[in-house]
Amino acid sequence: MLYYAYEFQRQIAYPVRMWANAVEQASSSPYNPLSETWIGKSVTAGAEIVARLTRDYGKPEFGLPTTQIDGESVAVNEEILLRKPFCQLLRFRRDTTRRDPKVLLVAPMSGHYATLLRGTVEALLPDHDVHITDWIDAREVPMALGNFDLDDYIDYVIEFCRYLGPDVHVIAVCQPSVPVMAAASLMAQAKDPRQPRSLTLMGGPIDTRISPTVPNDLAMRNSMMWFRQNVISTVPFGYPGAMRRVYPGFVQLTSFITMNLDRHVNAHVRQFEHLVKGDDDNAEGHRRFYDEYLAVMDLSAEYYLQTIQVVFKEHLLPRGAWVSRGREIDPSAIETALMTVEGELDDISGIGQTKAAHALTPHIPGARHVHWEQPRVGHYGIFNGRKWREQIMPRVRDFIRANDVA
Repeated sequence: MLYYAYEFQRQIAYPVRMWANAVEQASSSPYNPLSETWIGKSVTAGAEIVARLTRDYGKPEFGLPTTQIDGESVAVNEEILLRKPFCQLLRFRRDTTRRDPKVLLVAPMSGHYATLLRGTVEALLPDHDVHITDWIDAREVPMALGNFDLDDYIDYVIEFCRYLGPDVHVIAVCQPSVPVMAAASLMAQAKDPRQPRSLTLMGGPIDTRISPTVPNDLAMRNSMMWFRQNVISTVPFGYPGAMRRVYPGFVQLTSFITMNLDRHVNAHVRQFEHLVKGDDDNAEGHRRFYDEYLAVMDLSAEYYLQTIQVVFKEHLLPRGAWVSRGREIDPSAIETALMTVEGELDDISGIGQTKAAHALTPHIPGARHVHWEQPRVGHYGIFNGRKWREQIMPRVRDFIRANDVA
């Protein structure tokens, strides 16, 4: 019923959006004598906000045509290296002969598209050969292509690492820290010659028993039956993935917004003020952020429910009790360099949850254990924004380069 209610809401919103667009055009028209007055600008601003809040947001573009290398502008082209039913391995090929460390950036599969890491990619590009897991909206995947769960996620990461070769460095942002660590464990246990040279885990829920946050408490407070009955829905006909059971992106988005409702309300109030004042730079920044934030994708129900069970309820990884498809996952087998990054104000993955990875990997030499806690930064700021570019990324870059040896 969730999806049908959502589709009904979309139908209701359509005439509202059309009306708001018409009002915006009329109130901002140069032929309107009130267009440059406070009243005219207020009407235009209000209409734009209503139109944007009622529109559909498709998958955004990365939009990174160039990067700066050694002070020169270099062209960047997106290239799909591998296609899987639920993901494609995307490379940002730079038009340069310079050989920089190869990076696999594992994007979170948590409701937003991989483009949420646009700022992460942009900052890495000048000094790295960047690849990213570009996850596919589950409602766009036909049932004939099968299901996708947390075990599949692990296998995808292993396959991508093997494809990219033994010189790849893996960076996991948020949720994928757990399956990435599992994949690295299995590759180390098998003595796979193509296991990554280094792992960087950023704001990930390695052990959610430490400093539990609101999302962690929600997972512990509700039963698996509650999750199945209240947040899982069936994709309706009209989509390629019709009849697939999913955790809808719009449900995830609602929970994100509810957690920080005051912040989002205040952001739109400020946007109204920016538009009335003609503050184009700040207004455009608001548009860019919400174009990304409001674009959401559905997750396979199997993947979502298994993640809740394994990561947030039973804590199988830190307890050493995780068995994936008959394979015991032993993080202590990992000997590759490990860096963890946390944000002081992170309200998604609390302080200490990611750092816990170091205690699970006692066979990594001490000098190859690195941890950084960024002051006055929340979850999003770990991998996007000024502090990511100026303070966190340089440390990640130095860590990767220090371990870019066979």
